[in-house]
Amino acid sequence: MQPYELTLAGAAAAIRAGELSPVELTESVLGRIGAVEDRLGAYVTLAADSARRSAVRAEREIAAGRHRGPLHGIPFGLKDLIDASGLPTTASSRVGAPHPPATDSAVAARLSAAGAVLLGKTHTHEFGYGLTTPQTRNARDHARIAGGSSGGSAVAVAAGAATFALGTDTGGSIRVPAALNGVVGLKPTYGLLPLHGVTSLSWSLDHVGPLTRTVEDAALVLTALAGHQGPPGTAATTAPTVRSGSPAAPGADLPPPESADLTGLRIGIPRQHYFERVDPGVEASVRAAIDQLRACGAELMDIDIPMARYLQATQWGLMVPEATAAHEQTLRSVPELYGEDVRVLLEAGALVPAGDYLRAQRARALMREAWTELFQQVDVVAAPSVPMAAVRAGQESVEWPDGTVEAVSDAYVRLCAPANITGIPALSLPVGPDGTGLPAGLQLMGRPFDEATVLRVGRAYETASGSVGGPVPVAA
Repeated sequence: MQPYELTLAGAAAAIRAGELSPVELTESVLGRIGAVEDRLGAYVTLAADSARRSAVRAEREIAAGRHRGPLHGIPFGLKDLIDASGLPTTASSRVGAPHPPATDSAVAARLSAAGAVLLGKTHTHEFGYGLTTPQTRNARDHARIAGGSSGGSAVAVAAGAATFALGTDTGGSIRVPAALNGVVGLKPTYGLLPLHGVTSLSWSLDHVGPLTRTVEDAALVLTALAGHQGPPGTAATTAPTVRSGSPAAPGADLPPPESADLTGLRIGIPRQHYFERVDPGVEASVRAAIDQLRACGAELMDIDIPMARYLQATQWGLMVPEATAAHEQTLRSVPELYGEDVRVLLEAGALVPAGDYLRAQRARALMREAWTELFQQVDVVAAPSVPMAAVRAGQESVEWPDGTVEAVSDAYVRLCAPANITGIPALSLPVGPDGTGLPAGLQLMGRPFDEATVLRVGRAYETASGSVGGPVPVAA
């Protein structure tokens, strides 16, 4: 096995045991990038020289007994909406900032403090405003979309071109590409991780979080980003509002790999919304994964999704005007520099009446209350992350058996939006493959600041199914 094939946890253990050096790992991952990047297009900017210097520094620190933790010496990618000192933040757009930021974003600073090695900036759908990331190709089938908007991060992790990566999620932008490329993606609770230094798409829906190859790896990254803000391994016993309360420890103390016991845990299975207009192969894969959770001892309970008919309107009613407000000045001065799809959405946001935006805010408040009540009945909700596997590049719509025609972007955001609207934590982990041989995602959602339970369930499935694998082969 080559070092780039190791999971984060595996690489960290090898480094700690003295069996692998950060320099060897970083060189292996850089070599992998050199071998696959031309075919995948995951990176906007590669910082190979600074990565090598960081790896040497990490190696010296560890040799001197100054080991900072499991991320020390681990190479990662950073979505190009997230500032890192000295590297330009372009947002994969011609409108992007012309000068590199002088300081790190809050999350990049925390990863630097943990000793992680920054490889470079990964592609995003322009300003995070899309679900395809057209510059990047799917790691498993280059003729298909990578998913977005954190497509570059997901593809880099899937292909072994990063041991882990960070993305952002406003309507599914971590979970969608994670599902389409067969990796793990975690959108934490709104407010758990700081957004300082992250280019905003929609201030009230934006989240930042990790993409990894395993649930264990996601927990390690989240712990480094959030820190222990409660008793280790504890979960919230009540559901606080998403903007207040003290987060519990995000999940560093997961059960050991051989444990997959979910006895006493209540998992809600939606009766509506999440299994409507879903590809049969995806549904079969997700339901098989849910059956695996039952076999681990979890109690499955049918539930109704609150206010389901208003979810999509609320998501767009919040996101579109907020995005337009964020881009107001550049949209007026240099509209021609935006891609056509993003420019049209930004122009449409200027036409949304203030009353519609306020109604969306009110709907969001009601949804949060209703989901809080829902989580008094169950501990976790399990559902598909996406309604279909990765579509072919250039496909703009999908026709469902009932005759409904849906835009690809609407389809991919539909099942992820509830967690953005309510701010609850949501994890996507790979299941499948579907009937075409492509992966899909199982989405697990929990109470605000109860990442520990969501990660516990994901780890149990991963352990019981034996589904953890190495990087996908990248065809010529």
